[in-house]
Amino acid sequence: MFLSSGGAARDAAMGDLSKIEQATVERAAAEPMLHQVLEWSAVNSGSRNLPGLDRMATILADAFSALPGALELVDATPVEAVDAAGRTFAIEHGRNLHLKVRPDAPTKLLFTGHMDTVFPVDHAFQQTQWIKDGVLNGPGVADMKGGLSVMLAALKAVEASDAANDLGYEVIVNSDEEVGSLGSARLIAEAAMGKRAALTYEPSALPDGTLAGARPGSGNFSLVVHGKSAHAGRNPEDGRNAIVAAAELAIRLEGLIRDGLTVNSSRIEGGGPSNVVPDVAVLRVNLRPRTPQIEAEAKRQIEEIVAVVAVERDVTIHTNGGFGRPPKPMTPEMESLFGLVKQAGADLGQAIGWKATGGVCDGNNIAACGVPVVDTMGVRGGKIHSMEEFLISESLGERAALSALTILRILEGRS
Repeated sequence: MFLSSGGAARDAAMGDLSKIEQATVERAAAEPMLHQVLEWSAVNSGSRNLPGLDRMATILADAFSALPGALELVDATPVEAVDAAGRTFAIEHGRNLHLKVRPDAPTKLLFTGHMDTVFPVDHAFQQTQWIKDGVLNGPGVADMKGGLSVMLAALKAVEASDAANDLGYEVIVNSDEEVGSLGSARLIAEAAMGKRAALTYEPSALPDGTLAGARPGSGNFSLVVHGKSAHAGRNPEDGRNAIVAAAELAIRLEGLIRDGLTVNSSRIEGGGPSNVVPDVAVLRVNLRPRTPQIEAEAKRQIEEIVAVVAVERDVTIHTNGGFGRPPKPMTPEMESLFGLVKQAGADLGQAIGWKATGGVCDGNNIAACGVPVVDTMGVRGGKIHSMEEFLISESLGERAALSALTILRILEGRS
């Protein structure tokens, strides 16, 4: 459990902070976070902009070097994808920041964030601007360069406290979260091993600071259909139409939709001249299961549908991809951690609640490792993934204080 207990229990009334807590939250809130956000958001770090990601990784490595421990920039795990012709090819990702601090300390935590944004280097959205007093518009200001600044501020403040010696932690700032974390998933899983809890710095689920609670999983599949070409007029019966088979796959997969599972067939690629029966097609589809049980059942049903369509249409079908984000249900351990954050917020005058959401993030991967995680500890803001993305600047200090106090409370409650 994450609530204070035993000799570490706090006797103060709600809203009262110990001297260590008061000093720590004040230090966290006083960090120059807005300056960092403006500087970092000026660097385009779209998920496929490797030079921009390399520059961002270097900037972040310099900033996080203010913390003790061993810091390195780690190459991504090799990742393959499928092109429109059904051929596999390698995808390059940027390096990931990895910091280890006091690995032998009695309480071990994980802190994660991402340096990439959804805005490519040629996107029109490249600059920040104040749209009204206290509201900053710009690429990645909320998702999540603001969150990275909050994480760093909180950790620097805790490091300056007497509690730091009991805290061991790892920090992962990956370069590919917005495209599924395929190149960093192994690094995150390894860092999660043995951790008591994790905090991830996605922006709040709502501008009022509401946290994201339960999340569904997410799977992205590319179903490559190989049929047989033929002349569409002379001998179409000799052909095996790959596009028709892909369309049938999409229709059958849509039949899996039910409470707890969404299915979205987003694209069919392939084909050529109208007088040729197409022999290759690729169906792109996303599935979002609410629970691990639904995910397992969906995997089995996909295999069954692929097998049936392959036989009935006399085609070959190869399945690429999979469920890269496991479901994140609210477990008792997760609820305890959320409760600790809520109480910390109350003691800081911040009303903290949470709600289930349909989005996914690295918190899904961390939870699948058996580690309770709150994955929206970042700034208050909104309209992420759009040119209207915004950050509420006063939330930088608020959320840094919340993180710092949460970390101290986890330390206070260790058994």
